[in-house]
Amino acid sequence: MTEPVHRVQISLNHPPLEDELGDVLEKAARHAALTVEGLAAASKVEVGRIQDALDYRPELTQAELGRLAGVLDLNEVGLNALARGVYPQAELTGLPFCVNPLRMPYGVGVANAYVVSTGGDTAILFDTGASHAELHRAWPPRIQQIEAVFVTHYEAEHIGGLEVVLQETGLTEFYGPPNGRWPRCRGLGEGQTVNFDRISVTAFNTPGHAAEHNCYLIRDTTGATGPALLISGDLIFAGSLGGGYFCCQRQLTHSRRILGLLPDETVIAPGHGPLTTAANERRFNPFLAS
Repeated sequence: MTEPVHRVQISLNHPPLEDELGDVLEKAARHAALTVEGLAAASKVEVGRIQDALDYRPELTQAELGRLAGVLDLNEVGLNALARGVYPQAELTGLPFCVNPLRMPYGVGVANAYVVSTGGDTAILFDTGASHAELHRAWPPRIQQIEAVFVTHYEAEHIGGLEVVLQETGLTEFYGPPNGRWPRCRGLGEGQTVNFDRISVTAFNTPGHAAEHNCYLIRDTTGATGPALLISGDLIFAGSLGGGYFCCQRQLTHSRRILGLLPDETVIAPGHGPLTTAANERRFNPFLAS
């Protein structure tokens, strides 16, 4: 018998944060168009001490972190928490559908894909990991059918398994950011929604990390209580943002825009690192905290 949808909980483990203090400082300096030397001069923190932090040897004092936060427009509370290795983990409540994070190694890191189902053996897949082999190793055994595939952006660690997944499932298309290089992509623009049996998926165009990037907001459509879920790709991480490799200004702008749209209880499922909530990132994320 299928478990009642309102009782389905989040299935997850507790991976480390994607970014450390040095990553956040490097990204923030890029946003501010500051070199290490320029940041040192503006913050009155020695170049060597900043460089040590960038090289993952942080010994910055609270006063130094406060000055860096002021220059870089970062939330000082969250920055201090990262520096001490105690960034708060969000308290996650049960969603009205089941979410399986699929954590797959890629290079020296880990990339996330997500399986979202409303009970039974059918699910929707968000991103496909670095390879079909890794996706297969991480796959939840109870899920036997894929109803649809959504892609957040076109990087190897997020679409490596895509072609084989489409072949094996017989799906003729997938959903993703509009991109003429992918003929089987059904591009979704800002605010477009795809409805399934018990959930809806709404796309938000969020270029910045990549030229073509979407986030997807998943809502229950049955009236069951529980928060929505944002598949954030490489837009928002717990404690950080994705790198703005296409445009760091757009990355920051869209991150703040999307977080501003979300109720506090919304669960955020990023492309790297642990799940979090809008409330947690609104309070502590160095880039996003108000």
